[in-house]
Amino acid sequence: MTDLDYLKLSKPAKMGYNFLGFLKRIPMGFVRGVQKLFLAIWHLLSLFGANVKDVFLTFIHGDWKTRLSYLVMGFGNCARGQWLRGILFFVFQTVFNLYMFNFGLPYLAKFSTLGDIPTTKKGRVTVYGDNSFFILLYGILTIFFILAFIYTWRVNVRQNKLGQQYLKEGRKLQTSKQDLQAMADEQFHKTLLALPTLGIFTFTVLPIIFMILVAFTNFDYEHQPPSKLFTWVGWDNFHTLLSTSGANYGDTFRQVLFWTLVWAFFATFLNYFMGMLVAIMINKKGIRFKKMWRTILVMTIAIPQFVSLLYVSKMFAADGLINGTLMRWGWIAQPIPFWTNAHWARFTVILINLWIGIPYLMLIATGILMNIPADLYESARMDGANAFQMYMKITLPYMLFVTGPYLLTSFIGNINNFNVIFLLSQGKPLSLDLAGNAGYTDLLITWLYKMTVSDTNYKIAAVIGILVFIITVIINLVVYNLMPSVKNEEDFQ
Repeated sequence: MTDLDYLKLSKPAKMGYNFLGFLKRIPMGFVRGVQKLFLAIWHLLSLFGANVKDVFLTFIHGDWKTRLSYLVMGFGNCARGQWLRGILFFVFQTVFNLYMFNFGLPYLAKFSTLGDIPTTKKGRVTVYGDNSFFILLYGILTIFFILAFIYTWRVNVRQNKLGQQYLKEGRKLQTSKQDLQAMADEQFHKTLLALPTLGIFTFTVLPIIFMILVAFTNFDYEHQPPSKLFTWVGWDNFHTLLSTSGANYGDTFRQVLFWTLVWAFFATFLNYFMGMLVAIMINKKGIRFKKMWRTILVMTIAIPQFVSLLYVSKMFAADGLINGTLMRWGWIAQPIPFWTNAHWARFTVILINLWIGIPYLMLIATGILMNIPADLYESARMDGANAFQMYMKITLPYMLFVTGPYLLTSFIGNINNFNVIFLLSQGKPLSLDLAGNAGYTDLLITWLYKMTVSDTNYKIAAVIGILVFIITVIINLVVYNLMPSVKNEEDFQ
């Protein structure tokens, strides 16, 4: 297809053509991905080999100060007058040695088994044994500390090599005073980012790795430390969650995953189009009290969801305001099972989510609609286009182009929308056909929460967390590469 033929296609036809092209590119994209992976591995191996060779040659050709620095980090820096660097290297090595011999090595030694000494009772006295939780946690921390030490030791060797080389060339080394000035000047970004980087590692990276490793253990209620030990079980938890036999975790996972995607679809696109419609109606010429209508809608955003959703949940109860009013009016004879019937419960949470999401979309759409050139609408009217045609050919394409990334992030956010589901229905109605205390309105994220808080089934919860991450990454990568705002940036320039 030529570029001219492509330009003549309608927007849906273009999207379909782009999607088919994407499907055709998948095999070649897979091949390129594997090729890049092997190239990256080869690059890492080459880099590792080059560093090992450099360390070996530096020791052979180095002076006694450099060689001694291989054992006592910072010695060469201090001997050459760089006291600040030398002291920092030596302090780090001292802290590492104290940590490893007094704390890290005992945990690392039992990392492969996660403990082998159980907690026992001798009469009324409890004799505590190994704690698998601490062994796993501090074992991970120790491994990272070892990697940090190797990197720092390599920097120490490199600085000794450069220091020796500079002195041979007659160049002056940077003094401690100049090091301090550099930390507050050209290297200030490193000084400023040191503490946040440590915080991100401690409170984000380490827990994520811990969760991933828990998925490969039997950590649950029956293996709860410190009274019980848990150990490695390999891929058993993934097999349990993804199995296809009978009404078990596998069947429950498929049902919850299907409902999660259905919920995310309706919660995203119903809010999107309804919010856009409300914005168009409010902005229409001749509508009075526009500020009042916007204020009323924004009120739902100002009220905390914890308060509003719990109150709305009570309104839809069997003895709540909605059922009571409908029965008094004679419209129904029996209370509608909003929270006790699976279909009604799912319909209700989607309906109530409209009340929460429409105001956000109304505000976003209002700002975008004001930026659409009025000349486009005037030209369309002169050509005889009606309101629906102008919406389909001008308003909607413009909105989709501008808000494409928002739609993607909103969809992913609704997959992990904990507040609306849990505060409204707590995942109910429950069923004996679903495992892990799951309910028919549970999303993967609320089901994961129940497993960790109520059932303490950490192993399956960790697997769910990993699969949720994989699903969201796949959706992000596929949809992002299909969005017009990414592929055809020049369309609305």
